[in-house]
Amino acid sequence: MASLIERLAQAAYDAHRAALPRSLPEWEELSKQEQKAWQAAVSAVAGQAGGTIAESHGKPLVLQIGDQRHTFGTDFTVGRDGSLAIDDDFASGQHARFQTVRGLWYIEDLGSRNGTSLNGRRVLSFQLLKRRDKITIGHTVMTVVSA
Repeated sequence: MASLIERLAQAAYDAHRAALPRSLPEWEELSKQEQKAWQAAVSAVAGQAGGTIAESHGKPLVLQIGDQRHTFGTDFTVGRDGSLAIDDDFASGQHARFQTVRGLWYIEDLGSRNGTSLNGRRVLSFQLLKRRDKITIGHTVMTVVSA
């Protein structure tokens, strides 16, 4: 399984490819050196140049679902069988992953059938979370209280 920095680098490269009028090779077609350069760039943007991102678990993530609040200090999954289990027939077993990088929380859809939405937009790659964001998984809506 690819590391978080590798997946973030690939997401950044894919966004770069999509924004350009000319075609660029797929991520898998890049040389290892080119992939490492993208990883270094993503790592530098995240604030730690020259290596991988340290998994920092600083500020907890607080989610509100209905009248319940859930607090997390480490990475977790949401779904019918996730670390945060939701009773929703439209959610996959492991639907979405929440990860923290250098104190910032991100969400990633795990290839679920019905997708994950952030503020009404489908999550296609890692998305940064902020206070008051609305996350929809199946018919379940969660609000970010603090991130």
